[in-house]
Amino acid sequence: MKQGIPLKHEFVEFIPAELQERTLYISIRFATVSHLCPCGCKNKAVTPLKPTDWKLIFDGKTVSLHPSVGNWSFPCRSHYWVKNNRIQWAEDRPKERIDAGRASDRHAKDRSCVIGEMPEVLPEQPRKQPARKKKRLRQKIKEWLGE
Repeated sequence: MKQGIPLKHEFVEFIPAELQERTLYISIRFATVSHLCPCGCKNKAVTPLKPTDWKLIFDGKTVSLHPSVGNWSFPCRSHYWVKNNRIQWAEDRPKERIDAGRASDRHAKDRSCVIGEMPEVLPEQPRKQPARKKKRLRQKIKEWLGE
């Protein structure tokens, strides 16, 4: 496999049903990047953009994904980085390391869901006004007259 396979990217609202090779389809609306596996096996790789999944970096000209993409469930088991519109191949990983990474990912997502359920800012509670004694009209008039 070649090092540094060039890619192009397209910002789209919806990911197309048919993907072209060497093209990253980026849907900001659905926070997803999809592409065909760069090894040539034609499997569709989907990378959700979330704090606990992938991060997309767009520098105005090229895109990068972080972390690497490991297609461990594909027969090809391809592993690569997308950096500046190029594929950079990475090493294969043993099953134990993949399982440990997946467990770590699940833990991070579980923590994120629990934290995500709590509001970042609690709504402000209405403040109770201190109780005031109501003065009767007659008493107010007397005070006004100075009696």
